[in-house]
Amino acid sequence: MCGECGAGFEPATGGLADWIPLPTRPGLPRLLPLAQGMQPRACRLHVAADTVVIMLQASATAVPPIGSRQHHVLWVGACESADLELAQEDIGRLVRVRVAATPAEAIAESGRGILEHSPAVILLATPTPGRWTLADAVRLTTCWPLSPIVSVAGGIVDGRRRSGPHLPGVEDVPWHDLAGRLASWLADRDAGRPGSLGAPATARREERILEAVRPRGSAVQVTVAASRLVDLDGLADLVAAAGGLVGRRGRGRPPLDDPADVLAWDVGLVDGPMLAWLRLLVANRPTRRVMLFESFPRADSTRLALRAGAAAVLGRPGSVEAVAGTLSRLARHR
Repeated sequence: MCGECGAGFEPATGGLADWIPLPTRPGLPRLLPLAQGMQPRACRLHVAADTVVIMLQASATAVPPIGSRQHHVLWVGACESADLELAQEDIGRLVRVRVAATPAEAIAESGRGILEHSPAVILLATPTPGRWTLADAVRLTTCWPLSPIVSVAGGIVDGRRRSGPHLPGVEDVPWHDLAGRLASWLADRDAGRPGSLGAPATARREERILEAVRPRGSAVQVTVAASRLVDLDGLADLVAAAGGLVGRRGRGRPPLDDPADVLAWDVGLVDGPMLAWLRLLVANRPTRRVMLFESFPRADSTRLALRAGAAAVLGRPGSVEAVAGTLSRLARHR
């Protein structure tokens, strides 16, 4: 509350953390930070003889949890491949998506509609390597300096991602992990945590991984299954690091009568026999949520798995953020 005018602060509807510029005066900061989800209704900041009047729309509604579609993201680029189209459909169930074909089109729409506020994340659809340049990222950052930029890698780009990001400071995210990682990023944002996307653009890849691997808790009972023992141990550790409560674990096909809420199944490859067993798992217990792990998922096999009853299909090697975000989504739909 302002000491001079008594104007209060109240939660804003889906508001972003913002910065209010102030006149440059000795001993005063140039920027005034606003807390996450808070903004002034009408506050007069008295700076010596000068008075800065800040008028922002107020709302008595608290920042909603993820899944309420109050967040919005900016998707830049056309869905030229089936995998990117599937990724866009998946995040559309989580947030509002504003699509622009080019950075120039996105910047031209700034200040109108849902782009009146900075998007939570800017997503660059990357169907092929070299689709975007550093100049494109700089233009978007200049327009929305508070929005992190992420490159959504299609299947062709996915094999190259292990060598590091193509654009400096822009993280590559495989298309099949996008929804889970976006849910994790939004949860960090709502909780006031910087998260892995809050790290500086110059942060090393190891620093982002350490930020992603932090204590989490989804209170979801998870059964883990894999064909090989080394994969079974690795998947169990990954689920535990993501906050899941690992219960039973076993090699081969998971049993039909398993009582766990969520099943994490490392299938390696989605094929006909695996899909038949997946249908039996879901038919035997419709409330069971099955999370599959496949090496380099393809759009066609992913759609087949989703139609057979899978709740999500993630890639191998798995991402802690993707698993944590997926578990949180599955926990809300139990």
